[in-house]
Formats: sequence, C-alpha cells, structure tokens
Amino acid sequence: MEANELKTVGADARKRMEGAVEHVRRELAGVRTGRASISLLDSIQVEAYGTQMPLNQVATLSIPEPTLIVAQPFDQSLSSAIERAIQKSPLGLNPSSDGKVIRIPVPPLTEERRKELSRLVHRYAEEGRNAVRQVRRDANDRVKKLVKEQGISEDEERRALDEIQKLTDQFIGQIDEMQKKKDAELLGR
Repeated sequence: MEANELKTVGADARKRMEGAVEHVRRELAGVRTGRASISLLDSIQVEAYGTQMPLNQVATLSIPEPTLIVAQPFDQSLSSAIERAIQKSPLGLNPSSDGKVIRIPVPPLTEERRKELSRLVHRYAEEGRNAVRQVRRDANDRVKKLVKEQGISEDEERRALDEIQKLTDQFIGQIDEMQKKKDAELLGR
C-alpha cells in the first residue's frame, strides 16, 4: 500500500513538473528572435464570429522569406480583425493587408529590444523554476503526511524525498537549458 502511495506521489510530481516545463517551452516559443517563425503568433487571439479564436484557426500562416510571415484568412471578412489583433499584440509587429493576404514583416531587433526580450525570457524561466519548486514542495508534504498517517519507514521517506529532488533538478536543468538557448538566439552569442 505505502509503496504504491509513494509511486503515485512521484508520478504525479513528474507529470506536474513536465507540465511546467512544457508551459515555459510554449512561452519561449512566442518570444521573437528577429527571424520569422509561425510560433511567434501562437499567443495572438482574433475576434471572430463573436468569440476569441487563435490566429492559426482563422488563417493559414506561412513564411515565404526569413523576415516575413504571411497570413491568408480562411474568411476574407476577418482580414481587418486579424490585422488589428496583430497590431495590438505586444510583439511590436506592423502587418499590412492587400485584401487577400496579410503580410507581417519581422523587423530586425534593436539591441535595446533584444535586452528587453532577454529579461522576458529570464522571467518566464524563473516562473517555470518556481512552478517546479512548488510541485517539489507539494510532493514533499505528501510524503511527510504518508510518514505520519501510514507509518512508512524513514528509509522509504528519505528515498522518496531524494527521488523528488532528482526530478526537480532534472526539470530545472531543462528550463535552464531552454533559457540559455533562447538567450543565445536573442543576443547572438
């Protein structure tokens, strides 16, 4: 019984930590690096048919050139709504429409903007590390509760806490690696 409970705590912690890392990965994908990338527009929501919809559900996105994204609306009546949504986003992009397609040039980043985006990358990474640490805290509390309630041995407790710490180190390492990679892209190191 106790061993199963400990396995459940470990599996739950792993799943939640993976979720935190995946969230950071998605956040970092949305930070632009001066090269056109469709994932750059993932966070953009367009007012369509009375509701907010992700841009990629109302238009086909393509990259014909390294510094240009083209959005082709499925419904031409949404062109102006798509253009507005892109302009309002914090990405600093300036789309232009010819009625059929929307061209979104991705300007080169200024040094100041690169540093600003680097700070944003660091904030996302720190939020991710904090989320992983919170999962560790929760899991450790559950293990300590099992010790009190079900009398699992101190050896089992120590093994479980060590395992949770190893998981924590592994996932924080992944976040650190993603942060380094994104910083290198942004700052050209």
